Amino acid sequence: MDHGGAQQSLTKLAISATLHCLTGCAIGEVLGMVIGTALGWSTLSTIVLAIALAFVFGYSLTIRPVLKSGLPLRAAIGVAFAADTVSIAVMEIVDNAVMLVVPGAMEAGLASWLFWVSLAFALAVAFVVTVPVNRWLISRGKGHAVVHEYHGGHEGHHQH
Repeated sequence: MDHGGAQQSLTKLAISATLHCLTGCAIGEVLGMVIGTALGWSTLSTIVLAIALAFVFGYSLTIRPVLKSGLPLRAAIGVAFAADTVSIAVMEIVDNAVMLVVPGAMEAGLASWLFWVSLAFALAVAFVVTVPVNRWLISRGKGHAVVHEYHGGHEGHHQH
């Protein structure tokens, strides 16, 4: 058996799953940061909104194709929770921690390059940290592996 190929396939799958997660997280995170910053909310309120929206968008991006596979809404929600909760949580913890440690990032306005560069950097760091988490979960049949049978359009997922 080609263990190197299997390991490479697992890593590619983890990267794909993390990119999927990053998409939902980024939409929610950016929207939350923009809304909170534009309204002059406190750092805590802005982060809470960003995290909540990241989960909403992250789950939504999984639920939609699962619903298309014919699963009822309640079951699709369960699949999304099982598939994405750990990945989104890790991504959000890392992303927001980075935003908090970059001096002035949370206080910078929407017109500030510091805000946008910090947010892009935070999402990039979160992606790098979350890939091995997703790889570990998928290798154990957890996380994004739960949703594979419902994702007809993702090449390479059936190689696992």
